[in-house]
Amino acid sequence: MNHSKRHGEILRLLQEEGTVTIASLADRLGVSLETVRRDVKPLTGDGSVLKMHGAIGLPSMVGEAPFERRMREHADAKRSIARAVAATIRDGESIMLDTGTTTSFLARELLGHRRLTVVTNSSDIARTLATINGNKVYMAGGELRSDSGAAFGTSAIEFVSRFSVSHAIISTGAVDAVTGVMDFDLDEAEFARMVLSRGQRSLVVTDHTKFGRHGLVQVCGFDGFSELATDRAPPHDIAAALAQAGARLSVAGGI
Repeated sequence: MNHSKRHGEILRLLQEEGTVTIASLADRLGVSLETVRRDVKPLTGDGSVLKMHGAIGLPSMVGEAPFERRMREHADAKRSIARAVAATIRDGESIMLDTGTTTSFLARELLGHRRLTVVTNSSDIARTLATINGNKVYMAGGELRSDSGAAFGTSAIEFVSRFSVSHAIISTGAVDAVTGVMDFDLDEAEFARMVLSRGQRSLVVTDHTKFGRHGLVQVCGFDGFSELATDRAPPHDIAAALAQAGARLSVAGGI
């Protein structure tokens, strides 16, 4: 990869992630730290990139909340999944949603629905759906995370355990063919596991970039939910694991 192509790749990564460490850039581009620093110098010199300690970022995105940044990543795919799932939910039904960018997109696709009962730990989802169209929204309590505005912990899990809903829907950070649905945070994984247990229909929503990732904490195996909704067909090993567990696969705009 030549100098100008690396510039383009650096800017593309920054558009997706907002900030990137120098070490991460060197690893992804397959070059030395010194080469990355040399490539970055003209970008910081003309003001298109902001230099920070051990990292660089786009000036417009520095200071942006991580959740807001994730909402922009693969937004079209997440919106497509959300639209397809929203079409399966009827007015007057009850839904439980964990915090996540795809579930936040789903909340926005549900703005045209009426008389929903919504249970969530996400302040973003609660704000989106409360006080409109005769909805009832129940927000789990607990300490709100600064990055996502969501509540986690024992009190949040205990709160949602009291409900039984038509649709229990979680997003996820990783789907591994052997382990199943995974996340990178223990509290989020424990909350998501409880959500899935409270629905007549238990649904995992995830865009295709999560397939093949291995998270830190297991949420559940493939037998722990009834359906997975995504934007592209998963790799063969994950599709086979879903089929063996009897979980339905829904591909937005596909089969």
